[in-house]
Amino acid sequence: MRRKIPPTQALICFESSARHESFTKAAEELALTQSAVCRQIANLEEFLDVQLFRRTRRGVKLTEAGETYSRRISSRLDAVERDTLSVMGNQGTATLELAAVPTFSTQWLLPRLKGFLHAHPHVSINLTNRTRPFLFADTEFDAAIYFGDGDWSGTEAHFLMKESPVPVCSPDLIAPHTALTARQISQMPLLQQTTRPYAWRQWFASLDMRVAHDLNGTRLELFSMLAKAAVHGMGVALIPPFLIRDELESGRLVTPCPHSFDSDHAYHLVIPERKAESATLLAFKDWLVEESRAYRDS
Repeated sequence: MRRKIPPTQALICFESSARHESFTKAAEELALTQSAVCRQIANLEEFLDVQLFRRTRRGVKLTEAGETYSRRISSRLDAVERDTLSVMGNQGTATLELAAVPTFSTQWLLPRLKGFLHAHPHVSINLTNRTRPFLFADTEFDAAIYFGDGDWSGTEAHFLMKESPVPVCSPDLIAPHTALTARQISQMPLLQQTTRPYAWRQWFASLDMRVAHDLNGTRLELFSMLAKAAVHGMGVALIPPFLIRDELESGRLVTPCPHSFDSDHAYHLVIPERKAESATLLAFKDWLVEESRAYRDS
C-alpha cells in the first residue's frame, strides 16, 4: 500500500515558511523563488485538503492546523537530517547510540571514554541525555546508563557503582563554621533533586532522625544544577563527591558532614535483550564494567 506522505520538497518549504511565517524569507533561506515556495505550499495544502496558512495584507499566518502540523513536521525533519548525517559520517564504523544520565556522563564517563575509543578505533559513540527509563522499542538507543534498582523489563542490567552522596554547600553559607551536625543541617535550606525526591529523608533516617520539612526546598533535575545552586549559597545539597571533584578541590564546595547512606539504587548499564549479542555492545559493556570496578577499588 502506497504511503500517504507528501513530497519532501513541499515539507521543507512548509517548515521554513512556518518558522518564518513568511514565504519570502523561506525562499531566501532555501535559494528558491517566492513563487516556487508558494506553489509548494499550495500543492501541500491540496494534498492534505487542509488550509495551513491564512493570507493577510501583512503576509501569512499559520492556521491552527498549520501550527500543529508545523510542530510535528519540524521534529521529524530534524530526525531525518540527523539520521542522514549519521549514515554519511559513519561509513566503515560501528555506532553505539547510548542514553545516559547527564552529570554522570559529563563528570565520570567522558573523561574515560577516550580509552575505549582508542582501543576500538572503528567504533563511534553518540551520547544523549536521559534521566528516566523509557521503552527501548520506541527509540534508536542500543543501551542506557541510568540510576535505579536495575529492574528494567526486557533488559540486562550490569552494576557499575553506588552514589554515596554527602551534604555539600558553599563555605560562605556556614561561615565561620567549617563543619555542621546533622541537626544543624536540618535547619538549613535543603536543595532537592527531582529524580531523588526522598534523598534527604533517607539521609536523615540513616542517622535515626525524622525531619518534618525534609521534602521541602528548591527542586532541580540534575546534579550539575544542584552543585551550581549550592556554590551560589542557595542551600545544602546531597551530591556524590565523584561528580563534583573540581568544586571540592577548588573549595567552592565543602562537606560540612561526611556521612552518607546506603541505597538500593545504583548506576547500571542497561542493554535490551534483543541486542545482548552485539559484539560492539559487548566490548563496550566489558570495558565499562571493568572501568567501574577499577574505580570502586581505587
